[in-house]
Amino acid sequence: MWVRVLGAAAGGGFPQWNCHCLNCSRLRLGTLHGRARSQAQAAVSSDGCSWHLLNASPDLRQQIQNSSFLWPSEGARCSPIRSVILTGAEIDAVVGLLSLREFQTFTVYSTRGVQEILLRENILFHALQRVPNQVKWCAFSSGGVFQPDPGLCVHAIPLRGGYPSFVRATGAPEEAAVGLALGNGGGRLLFLPGVGEITDDLMEWMEQSDVLLFDGTFWSDDELIRVQQGVGTARQMNHVPMSGPGGSLEILSGLKRPRKIFMHINNTNPVLDEDSPEHRAVIDQGWELAFDGMEFQL
Repeated sequence: MWVRVLGAAAGGGFPQWNCHCLNCSRLRLGTLHGRARSQAQAAVSSDGCSWHLLNASPDLRQQIQNSSFLWPSEGARCSPIRSVILTGAEIDAVVGLLSLREFQTFTVYSTRGVQEILLRENILFHALQRVPNQVKWCAFSSGGVFQPDPGLCVHAIPLRGGYPSFVRATGAPEEAAVGLALGNGGGRLLFLPGVGEITDDLMEWMEQSDVLLFDGTFWSDDELIRVQQGVGTARQMNHVPMSGPGGSLEILSGLKRPRKIFMHINNTNPVLDEDSPEHRAVIDQGWELAFDGMEFQL
């Protein structure tokens, strides 16, 4: 199985267009030892030819342009993108679907609750249904298993979290957010860009996986509050912070099997500064930080 990280930042990217935090301002000035990142996006393939997107980033069009393996290669109109698999209905996970509206056939997989939000609550996504069979919508159950192609098996893992605050969601709570375990009979990738609680069940999935792409949104629980008043803590936003008691570095310190990679990293996170003690703490505990263009094979 081939895995490509097309974008590694949280919503807004790095630098964020309206942010003058220390990280963003220093990156723009060229004084930060670190790299820019677009909004979180990954792609997987069981054969290196047909690709399945994990979520649909707002930066998806440019990410496709930066990835030659996703370019059309034959005929007047074509694409190697066969499906988009959604973990939830947050803006930075779904709005990229609108960049795929040019009458290309593909499949969108999501829980039924997320599907109802996109097709019933938001008329913009009707742009994906302007002609017959333009996009096929397939619902999977939270905790269920499905195959987007014969060589790829996907387990949907229920996660703590709710529907976005800006929608009138009526779906089952357990359908609001899922993680994805993907495999093709060889290695297993665990895709967890947003985790509000590390449960025993989730720990079992991690122990049985070969590569872990895990929520690296915030370093500390109060990180965003110190930059912008009126927002919630990391945990209130359903993100386990990296540091502190009960943080991911502490809880997952004994995790041995998978290759451990943080992704969905917010622009305020000090680990983005590769000269920082926070960055060193992550590396010293055996973690990596995802970056745009990162790739590996399982």
